[in-house]
Amino acid sequence: MFFKNKSKDPHSSARTGEIHTAHGIIQTPVFMPVGTGANVKSIHFKELKDELRSEIMLCNTYHLYLRPGTDVMQKAGGIHAFTNWKNPILTDSGGFQIFSLTKQFKISEEGAEFRSHIDGSKHFFSPESVVDIQRKIGADILMAFDECPSYQTDFQSVNKSMELTHRWLDRNINAFHTTENHYKYDQHLFPIIQGGIYPELRRKSAELVAEKNLPGNAIGGLSVGEPVNEMYSMTKLICEILPQDKPRYLMGVGTPENILECISYGVDMFDCVLPTRNGRHGLFYTCNGIINIKNEKWKNDFSPLNEQSELVADRDYSKAFVRHLFMTGELLGAQIGSLHNLNFYFGLMRESRKHIENGDFVVWKDSIITNLGKRL
Repeated sequence: MFFKNKSKDPHSSARTGEIHTAHGIIQTPVFMPVGTGANVKSIHFKELKDELRSEIMLCNTYHLYLRPGTDVMQKAGGIHAFTNWKNPILTDSGGFQIFSLTKQFKISEEGAEFRSHIDGSKHFFSPESVVDIQRKIGADILMAFDECPSYQTDFQSVNKSMELTHRWLDRNINAFHTTENHYKYDQHLFPIIQGGIYPELRRKSAELVAEKNLPGNAIGGLSVGEPVNEMYSMTKLICEILPQDKPRYLMGVGTPENILECISYGVDMFDCVLPTRNGRHGLFYTCNGIINIKNEKWKNDFSPLNEQSELVADRDYSKAFVRHLFMTGELLGAQIGSLHNLNFYFGLMRESRKHIENGDFVVWKDSIITNLGKRL
């Protein structure tokens, strides 16, 4: 894998680039749809690839380890063969899910002991086992195993957690270099920067991660409840430290305005469940703000969701009809909502790349960002 810088905005740190992997080239900045269990909820792979033109999908180690299990993945020939998704895949390491989904977990130097949120069965993840699991899943980009404290955690506890993440990283790297590659294509390991909302810890973590000289670098532990200005200041600080010739991945972010702001700091990769989760519940993103399609005001609005869109669902269905689908509990409503929102996010990425190349990204960003979070 290699990262190629293509263009840079003259008025910010926003940039375009290409990430080359065994399963294809990813244009950056990029939004990665979340396919937690090897599929993006309510979206057919053909729609994801042909209509939405997604170049990469994010899946999750924790969930795939529990169901269907690595034995199934290996028998299928890896996740690409299992799903018939031919484009690149990134797998999160599962650390965040252990700390957020499981009711019982115990962190030690060796790793994390936890109980499944599905059946309560006991399991153990170590830096070594997480790399091995991701090797068997067969993703193109693997994430290091880290501990992700909440933003309200005190300085000493965050520092202790960060140091543990750093020690785990060394074990991740060693495991990656000594673990079998089960498939006939290259896989790549990304480390994760931690440190909470404490600048000195974030700087220390970013400098250590940069020294590891891995193919890309990720920023974890943000968008976990902290004020948005804290997220922005930490992201900006970290991007100023990380090398220019490696992709930067801001994990779990976020809203359209969050993404545009962080692109201006030099972030290349994003993922978030918001577009599909909110779409399934009737919240639709637009350039003018957010539509709650269940509101009475759309009951007699027979205009298309977005007549300018290239997406069939946006042009062919009226707001009144889509509202009817949600009010009657029809599954098509959730599908249309997810498609619409992902299309909006992908369109935002294409527009961002265009304006970065044209040198007017900041002017364009500032002209639309105040409207993106409004409720219509």
